[in-house]
Amino acid sequence: MDRSPGAMAAVLTDGREMQAPHLGLIDAAFEQVAAGKPTRLLLTMPPRHGKSRRAARWAPLWYLRRRPEHRVMIASYSSDLADDHGRWIRDAILNYGPQLGISLRPGSSAANRFDLVGTEGGAVMAGVGGGLTGKGAHLAVVDDPIKDAAEASSPTMRKRLWEWWQAVLLTRIEPGGSVILIQTRWDEDDLAGRVLADEGDRWTVIDLPALALSEDDALGRQLGAALWPERYDAAALAEIRRSVGERVWWSLYMQQPRPQDGGVWQWPWITDNRIGAAQLRGIDLARIVVAVDPAGGESAVGDETGIVAAASDREGHLYVLDDRSGNRGADAWGREACLLAIELRADAIVVESNYGGDMSRQILLQAWQELQREQRTESMLMPAVLPVAAKHGKRLRAEPIAQLYEQGRVHHVGEWPTLEQQMVTWVAGMDSPDRMDAAVHALTQLADPQQAGAVSSTYRDGRLARRR
Repeated sequence: MDRSPGAMAAVLTDGREMQAPHLGLIDAAFEQVAAGKPTRLLLTMPPRHGKSRRAARWAPLWYLRRRPEHRVMIASYSSDLADDHGRWIRDAILNYGPQLGISLRPGSSAANRFDLVGTEGGAVMAGVGGGLTGKGAHLAVVDDPIKDAAEASSPTMRKRLWEWWQAVLLTRIEPGGSVILIQTRWDEDDLAGRVLADEGDRWTVIDLPALALSEDDALGRQLGAALWPERYDAAALAEIRRSVGERVWWSLYMQQPRPQDGGVWQWPWITDNRIGAAQLRGIDLARIVVAVDPAGGESAVGDETGIVAAASDREGHLYVLDDRSGNRGADAWGREACLLAIELRADAIVVESNYGGDMSRQILLQAWQELQREQRTESMLMPAVLPVAAKHGKRLRAEPIAQLYEQGRVHHVGEWPTLEQQMVTWVAGMDSPDRMDAAVHALTQLADPQQAGAVSSTYRDGRLARRR
């Protein structure tokens, strides 16, 4: 039972308690704290995926068994919910006390506070905004600090929560103590968002969207894989998405909240004009380009290099074909961009040159020569390399492309979740992500009337067979 909260739960319930890989990440956080390692953990995950039961009930119970001399604090959006957690833990100690090796001190067994026999340890429960004066904690667990959308969208409520977090909760942590914040994301400026903005470098962040969004997923899932397929498989999640709408889906389920308004792109402009690979095969494409926005360039969001392919047809419609963006060094992104150009028979590679000058062109040339030596260019001539110097502000570059989306003239071939989320969450004044910048460069190049006459007659539709 000492190994983990999940292992203890399995023993005490004869294997009936639910187990899953993502719940194992919660277990691992508590194991680290119990081992004496001060921890600041932010874990975000969708509703109805077992986080509260594991993080606010089984795990604190296990922790008290392991460290009975410690004080645990559990906070939730309301005192009633926090007391429910406390009542559950208290009753579990009463029911399983002999197996756990801990028991309640007589006269100190309330749902909102109880103490253990023979030690200074115990637990205190509180609602967000409630007072904790005189109460300290070696471990504070904040589970679901936001009640609903109304609270999340209220600047006043968000401010109150943040003030409580700073002035009340954090001031109650004992030296060397730990804080675990587990929540479903509601808003860019919710508690998790503020923690990341204010002191993100001090926190370990585990982000668990309902469907995996990136190759470096915390659980090692493949792109698009469900978080808990035994309960919510891809079909069930698709039905939830249809029911709750895009904003709720991306916030609560994908942990990627976006602004309610003010964004340059809107979801319907993407979703209403999406097509599949089969539909693309009947379209006569005029041009195909691959655009690269190297890491360390004008975009300051993360270390990704944006690599996006797009095409245009003879009617003036544009198509986003692929997103190969990722965390890559110069040699790797040059090679990936060239491979994508070969795969799609692109006639040009557009590369932002503000921070690289001729270096970007040289990286692509060297990558192409290496692929030639490996006989991987399929006798194709190297596409033209078109350096782009971003002379205008990001909004001035993005808005003309966003207008084409609004007019229904840009079509995503399949789904590109990370790119699309970056687009709809971006607001003028923010640093723009590299994927979005690469897409804007590609689509701008294709939409330029001076380039409309170029023709790519060697495009092979079969290369898009793997599109989602």
